[in-house]
Amino acid sequence: MYETADIRKGLRIELDSEPYAIIEFQFVKPGKGNAFTRTRIRNLINGSVLDRTFKTGEKLKPADTQDRTMQFLYRDEGDEEFHFMDNSSYEQVALDADLVGDATNYLVDNMEVNVAFFRERPIGITLPNFVVLEVVEAPPGEKGNTVTGASKPVVVSTGYTVNAPMFVSEGELLKIDTRTGEYVERVKA
Repeated sequence: MYETADIRKGLRIELDSEPYAIIEFQFVKPGKGNAFTRTRIRNLINGSVLDRTFKTGEKLKPADTQDRTMQFLYRDEGDEEFHFMDNSSYEQVALDADLVGDATNYLVDNMEVNVAFFRERPIGITLPNFVVLEVVEAPPGEKGNTVTGASKPVVVSTGYTVNAPMFVSEGELLKIDTRTGEYVERVKA
């Protein structure tokens, strides 16, 4: 069991038989009365966000979640389901597009990701912080615009559009931050 003193960002707890992750928290000690911790929590199954207050000393049940490293295999027609395989047991799991979320912008075949399970049911994925993707479409850079730090939209192999410097051209590899969706650097092949 966790106590309110253990609350930190990313902590997974169980409330009303559902898993939640702490997004934000603030310890409050009013001039009068008992201290408490004000939190924002996200439901890991449906994504809803709640504000919840816990009294100091209140016990919190840890969520029964496990993270497994799995390999992305393929997506179904129409991008409705995404299939992953556990590298140790070769068990395959299909996740709905809703559970995968924005990660669809970065998923390439054979990529390893962490899939979170709650009571043996997949509830979401965590990507590596950085991915390397190939540029498949890039408008030509204008002459003289290379020094100003200007950027242009380029399309990478997954279909995602990212703003990159003017000197980036088709066929190049880009390192992209999956947390922000931003260009980091060019990668030499």
